Amino acid sequence: MSRRKSRIIAFQALYSWDVGGMSEKDVLELNWVNSPSQEAESEIASEKPTLDEEGAAFSRMLIAGTIESISAIDEKIKQHLTNWDFERVNKVTVAILRMSVYSLMFTKDVDASIVIDEAIDIAKNYGPDDSYKFVNAILDNIRKSL
Repeated sequence: MSRRKSRIIAFQALYSWDVGGMSEKDVLELNWVNSPSQEAESEIASEKPTLDEEGAAFSRMLIAGTIESISAIDEKIKQHLTNWDFERVNKVTVAILRMSVYSLMFTKDVDASIVIDEAIDIAKNYGPDDSYKFVNAILDNIRKSL
């Protein structure tokens, strides 16, 4: 499994945690994701994303790390918002930013340019129109400040 897919699942879980009120425990279980063995057995497998153990571990690391450091992450995002109130930022965009800022601040095994590129692609596919430009600007400014 690609790390991109793991990031997408982590972003979706963080969105569900924030907007849907799911508990950290529930989002970390990833019950809404099929394992490769379940995929072959499930008639509706095409409706659910699949995740192998390595991908699940990476997703869980992003989810748990982001939730554990949410105050520091949100503060970092707020520092780089110009003429924007954090509460007014689209929740999909917030989930993408949180996951990406966690990676920039706390994981050093992935180059910052990869983190930002992945966030831009996720924002293009899942975020509101042109949110990828906003994500790019915020993350690039945060990268420069670290």
